[in-house]
Amino acid sequence: MRTQSVESPPTPPTERRVVPWAGALALCSALLLALVAVRWYPLMSLDGDIARTTHRWAVQESGVTQAFRILTDWVWDPWTMRVLCGLVAVWLVWRRAARWTAVWLVATCVVASVVQQILKAAVDRPRPVWSDPVDSAHYAAFPSGHAMTATVVCGLLLWLLRRHGAAPALWRTAVAVAVVSVLGVGLTRVWLGVHWATDVVGGWLLGTLVVVLAVTVHVRRQN
Repeated sequence: MRTQSVESPPTPPTERRVVPWAGALALCSALLLALVAVRWYPLMSLDGDIARTTHRWAVQESGVTQAFRILTDWVWDPWTMRVLCGLVAVWLVWRRAARWTAVWLVATCVVASVVQQILKAAVDRPRPVWSDPVDSAHYAAFPSGHAMTATVVCGLLLWLLRRHGAAPALWRTAVAVAVVSVLGVGLTRVWLGVHWATDVVGGWLLGTLVVVLAVTVHVRRQN
C-alpha cells in the first residue's frame, strides 16, 4: 500500500510568476543602491551631465519650470498621494467587506515611507547644488521620495481597480493617469534640480518592489 508523503502545498501559479519579478527588482534595487552608496564614478558622472543639462533648460524655460513646480509640489506631492490613499482606504472601510484591504493599503504606504527615510539616512547622498536654483528640497537625495511614493500609490490603486473589475474605459484612464504621474513626477524632480536621475530610478525600482511584495502578501492572506 502506497503512503502519501506530507508536503507543503504547491505554490500557486500567480506566486510562481511573481517570485522572479520580485527577485529581479530586489537585485536591481540593491545594485543601484550599492553603486550610489560607493559613489561609482561613471554613474556619478552621468548623473552630473544629466543634471547640468536639465538645470540649464529649467533656467531658460521659466514657464515650463513654474508648471513643473506646481505639479511636483501639489499634484504629485507625496502627501497628496498619501491623502488619496487614505480616501480610498476610508471608502474600503465604508464598504465593510474590505476592511482588511484598507488596513493593508495604509500599512503598505507607511512601510514604504519608513523604508524610504531609512535609505535616505543610510546613503546620505547630497542633492544637486546650484548657484541659481529654481527649487529647493529637504533631506538626503536617494531615493526620490516623490518617485517612490507615486509608484507605490499608483501601483496599489491600479491593482485594486483591476481586482474589483473596473470597467475598460475606467481602467484605461487610470493606467494613463498612473503612467503620466509616475514618469512625470520623476521628470519634474530632475528638471527642477532637486534630484539626480538615479535618485528617481531608485525610487521607481523600490516603489515597484514594494507593490509586488504587498500584492503578494494580500493574495496569500486572501487564499
